Amino acid sequence: MQKIISILFLSCCAAFVAYGQKTHVVFQTAVGEVEVELFDDTPKHRDMFLQAVRDSVYHQALFNRVIAGFVNQGGELDEPILKEEADGLRIRERLAAEILPHHFHYKGALGAGRDDNTEKASYLSQIYFVVGKVSTHAELDALEKARAVSIPAEYREIYTSIGGIPRLDGDYTIFGQIVRGMDVMEQINQVPTNSDDVPLTPIAFSVRVLEVPTQ
Repeated sequence: MQKIISILFLSCCAAFVAYGQKTHVVFQTAVGEVEVELFDDTPKHRDMFLQAVRDSVYHQALFNRVIAGFVNQGGELDEPILKEEADGLRIRERLAAEILPHHFHYKGALGAGRDDNTEKASYLSQIYFVVGKVSTHAELDALEKARAVSIPAEYREIYTSIGGIPRLDGDYTIFGQIVRGMDVMEQINQVPTNSDDVPLTPIAFSVRVLEVPTQ
C-alpha cells in the first residue's frame, strides 16, 4: 500500500510541475534523507534558499515547529523576528511573494514561512513542508464557499486522495516539492511535541545541493 501511495503521489505531483526544474537539494536528518526539487518559476525563492544553504543557515538547523497532520517547519521562528521588530532593534528584510496558482499546498510541497504582512512576503530563513491530511469533497465545498474560490478538479483529486492543506493556497509561496523521502517527513511529523509544537527531542537537518538529481 505504501508503495502504491508513493507512486500515486509522485505521478500526481509531476503532472503539475512539468517546467524543466533542474535544482535538487537533499535534507539530511537522523531519520533519513529527503530529496527536494526547487521550482525554476519561483526564481527569487529558489535563489534565496540556495544562498541560505551556502551561508550555512540550514546547517544543523532544527525542525522547530511540528504539527501533526499539518506541517513540519524549520529555520527561524516567527516570535524572535517579530519581537526584534517590535522592540525597534531592526526591521527584517522579507522577500516578495511568488505565489503561482499551479503551485498549491499538496502533501510534500515546500513553502516559505511568513508573518501576516499584507504583501504576503516571505521570511528569508523559515521554510515548511506540507504534510496535511486528506480532505473530503464536502470539506472542499465548504472551503470554496467560505473563501469565494473555486478549487480545480485536478487539485480536488489530489486533496481527496493524497492530501494537503487547501486553506493555505494563495497565501504562501510554494517553491519546491519532495521527490524522494516523503516517508521520512511523515515520520518527523509524528514525533512527540510540547504545547508549543516543539519536538521534545530536537530534530536537526542540514541541506546540500545535488549535482545530479536522483532519477
